[in-house]
Amino acid sequence: MQALLDTIDTLMALTPPLLAIDGPCGAGKSTLARRLKERYPDAEIIRMDDFFLQPAMRTEERLSEPGGNVDRERFLAQVLLPFSEGREVTYDVYSCRDQSLTPRRLARAPLYIVEGSYSLHPALRGYYDLRIFLDVDADTQAERIVKREGDRAPIFFSRWIPMENRYFEACGVRECSDFLLSKND
Repeated sequence: MQALLDTIDTLMALTPPLLAIDGPCGAGKSTLARRLKERYPDAEIIRMDDFFLQPAMRTEERLSEPGGNVDRERFLAQVLLPFSEGREVTYDVYSCRDQSLTPRRLARAPLYIVEGSYSLHPALRGYYDLRIFLDVDADTQAERIVKREGDRAPIFFSRWIPMENRYFEACGVRECSDFLLSKND
């Protein structure tokens, strides 16, 4: 973990870096993002959950693609391209609960953290200054999912985890990462 923090400190000395934290649900991506925010209080966190597909995009064809259940096109257009061009970033936060989009403007920050599965999709990964893959063993993942999701846990085991695993394998997400961390790190 210290090597990761040292790398972030070095990058921050040059320019506000953009880093991605990808990995399976229940691996601790949100927790790591929060801990980084505690260390770097002015950092901005961007959640890939804000880019889940809207209902009209959830076609069988799209959902059969590895990493297809996130709106990577909107993420690229609204976050990564403006960021890479030094422009202000304003993006639409998608709410699955009420099917709405709410604009969010990113403040200027010394560090930007993209947190969530699918953040290292091949169409997106080249935009980051640092790529982190956070892993978790199956037993710990199951325990965390049941605790976090309660009655909704079965859908994670039957649908979301298999989709994530297919994405990780087909897209070489672990292999493209600069840091591989697990729950023991």
